[in-house]
Amino acid sequence: MALLEREDAGGIATLTLNAPERLNALSDEMLAALSETLAGLEDDRDTRAVVLKGAGKAFCAGHDLRQMQAGRQAEDGGAAYFKDLFDRCTQVMLAIRALPQPVIAQVHGIATAAGCQLVATCDLAVAASDTRFGVNGVKIGLFCSTPMVALSRNVPRKQAFEMLTTGEFIDAARAQELGLVNRVVARDELDDAAQHLAASIADKLAAAVSIGKRAFYDQIEMSLADAYAFTGDVMVENLRLRDTEEGMAAFLEKRPPDWSR
Repeated sequence: MALLEREDAGGIATLTLNAPERLNALSDEMLAALSETLAGLEDDRDTRAVVLKGAGKAFCAGHDLRQMQAGRQAEDGGAAYFKDLFDRCTQVMLAIRALPQPVIAQVHGIATAAGCQLVATCDLAVAASDTRFGVNGVKIGLFCSTPMVALSRNVPRKQAFEMLTTGEFIDAARAQELGLVNRVVARDELDDAAQHLAASIADKLAAAVSIGKRAFYDQIEMSLADAYAFTGDVMVENLRLRDTEEGMAAFLEKRPPDWSR
C-alpha cells in the first residue's frame, strides 16, 4: 500500500498519511511522498480543496525518532542529517502554504510535535473531540523549535510558549478556543465534517480562492496601510477575471453562474 494515499472526488483531493504502525510519523519516506504529491497538486486545476488525514489511531506523531537516532551515528553526530531533515520538513510546510488550494487538516487521536506543526500549517483544521495536541519534545530534551514557527502563528503567544515549555497536551476544545482548529466534532462525524467544509470551498470559483489564499498570507505580514494598498491591487486583479464578471452578473440576474473553472 502507498505511504501516502490519494482519493479524488468532487474537486477534493483527500490525502491519507498511511503509516499507522508508526503513528504516521514524518519519516524521510513520508516527507518525500508529501513533497512529491504537493508538487503535483500545485498545477492541478481539477482539485479545488485538499483534505489531509491520518490512517489508524492517530493523525501524526511528528518526526520519526528512530530515524533521527540512526542519523546521529554519523561521524558528525548527525548534524548534517538533522539539518537536511528539518530543511526537507520546512519545504513540505512551505509547499502547503504555497498551494493554490486551501488545505484542511482532518485530525484525530494525537497531533504531536511536527504533527502539531502540520495542523498549524494547514489553512483550516477539523478535529475529533477526543484529539490531543502537543509540542512535547521538551519532555525528551528537545525543544520543538521548528514546530514553534507554525504554532506561534496560530495560537496566542503566552499559550504557545506554555505548550512549548511544559510539553503538556491540550484537548480539542482548548485547541479550538486558541484558534488551532476551526471545528470540533464527534469522532464518527469527522470524515463528513471535513468533507463538507472542503466541498463548501470546492464549490467556489477556484481562481478567486487561489488569489485570496495567496493574498491572505501576504497581507498578514504587512503594516495596516501596506496591507490595504496591496489588497486593493488584489481586488482589481480578481475583478478583471472573466468568471468574476460572470459571477456578479449571475448574482444580479438571480441565476447560477456559468463559470469556466
